[in-house]
Amino acid sequence: MSSVFEAAMLLCFGAAWPVSIYKSWKSRTTAGKSLVFLIIIELGYLSGIAYKLTGACDYVIAFYVLNAAMVLVDIALYGRNAAVLRGQENP
Repeated sequence: MSSVFEAAMLLCFGAAWPVSIYKSWKSRTTAGKSLVFLIIIELGYLSGIAYKLTGACDYVIAFYVLNAAMVLVDIALYGRNAAVLRGQENP
């Protein structure tokens, strides 16, 4: 039964990532983003995956993987946006 609550938590957290990714894609800036924060969140999801893989594996791992993938996309967009901003500073 506790897996249901864990899945609900991950779904709630995961609901924010598509919005964050969309804003990163459209804005082409790193303003309002923290790479350190994104990396910490990614490490948290990877820790959840590791926990699931070491003995508590159930369907909830899919939510950890999905969220980790979305954060990874946001990290990649942060890198792209930082490169775009660097290019604008040095024309």
